[in-house]
Amino acid sequence: MTVTARPYRGGESARRAVDLALATVAGVVLGPVAVAAAVLVRWRMGPPVLFRQQRSGLHGAEFSILKLRTMRAEDYPGEPDPDRLTTVGNVLRTTSLDELPQLWNVLRGDMALIGPRPTLPEQVERYSDRQRGRLAVRPGLTGWAQVLARNSISWPERIELDLWYVEHRSWSLDARILLLTAWRLLRPSGVTAVGGINPGFPLPEDLIGLPTCQYSREA
Repeated sequence: MTVTARPYRGGESARRAVDLALATVAGVVLGPVAVAAAVLVRWRMGPPVLFRQQRSGLHGAEFSILKLRTMRAEDYPGEPDPDRLTTVGNVLRTTSLDELPQLWNVLRGDMALIGPRPTLPEQVERYSDRQRGRLAVRPGLTGWAQVLARNSISWPERIELDLWYVEHRSWSLDARILLLTAWRLLRPSGVTAVGGINPGFPLPEDLIGLPTCQYSREA
């Protein structure tokens, strides 16, 4: 069954204008916090401060997502992510401050404020035709699956929540997601799945069995 994105009242240009306005305001308000977090990352972990990774966006177009780095360099190839996560990094992840640089992705047009979280291109290759409906909208800084369960549910369940959003998105639903996002930030839970990867994550068949760090929030 093909998934079709529900249009916004006022059209996509109105939605994009709202994204630009809110991302600009958020950037101004949270800019000092982002700078302080970046200085802390540089002081405790050294360069680079930013973590960049290719993700799939609108209609599968790839872009470089930005995050504050939360893990130190590997001491040896394949070192587990939990061993690399620093104290500072754990705080940044728990508070979602590591995601602040993605406001730049929103301003660039790679992402929206609200939508399905962007995933790796090799994971997108494993999508069914129905699951590719996730790519019918810009990926978001936050989204329906994020506010309901974050990373505590299986990947197929998370995709279904994202597809539901794509089919039912509206201004009122987006406002609800923003409010729930604020609540989630105040009471964080489900930030990462057990082992750092969602159950049922669609990995390429020839890469199944490799250390999960290769598919974590950072590599």
